[in-house]
Amino acid sequence: MKLLIVEDEPNLSSIIRKGFSEKNHDVSVALDGTTALELLSNHTFDVVLLDVMLPDINGIEICRRLRAAKNFVPILLLTALGSSENIINGLNSGADDYLVKPFKFLELDARVNALSRRAGQIQKPHEIIVIADLEINSRTKLVTRNGDTILLTAKEFKLLYYLAINSETILSREQLLDNVWDINFEMNTNVIDVYINYLRKKIDKPYDTKLIHTMKGLGYVLKQ
Repeated sequence: MKLLIVEDEPNLSSIIRKGFSEKNHDVSVALDGTTALELLSNHTFDVVLLDVMLPDINGIEICRRLRAAKNFVPILLLTALGSSENIINGLNSGADDYLVKPFKFLELDARVNALSRRAGQIQKPHEIIVIADLEINSRTKLVTRNGDTILLTAKEFKLLYYLAINSETILSREQLLDNVWDINFEMNTNVIDVYINYLRKKIDKPYDTKLIHTMKGLGYVLKQ
């Protein structure tokens, strides 16, 4: 894999770089956000390991800029801020996963591998999905309903897409966490409910027919 480590602590970035280099990965390091954005604009990476607290442009803003530029490289946030609010803020900015400091390299390695595998899955059979008057284009990330363009964050789109390719199937919170975030949240987390609410406001609220349904005690399903 070709990895980019964005971390302003030289000792930590050196340890991470050494660990992945020993596994024969191609590793680049940026000590600040400006350098990271320059590297990302000129090179292609398989996974980005991104510290939240950087001296110039913070990791959250970097996520937002990348997603706004239609760059959907998998991003793993490294953060010392482990509260639910901070985690949701990071994921809502476009990150795919997070790891709270301090962490063990073995867990970091496992998460990076999981992100790489998921990014490599081919989705051509589901490039365009139509459910009622909702249309989802997985290549362009364009979502429309009744002809109206709906703007979604990267994580909102990923959640909607997973619901759509499994339409008519009830998906538990655990399934959504495993397949959309690919991380192990605490079982009592409300992140799924928060993001379902985000989607409902954009996908369902302005329209008469509701497509996102709650199945009490079971999970959620997208259906006509």
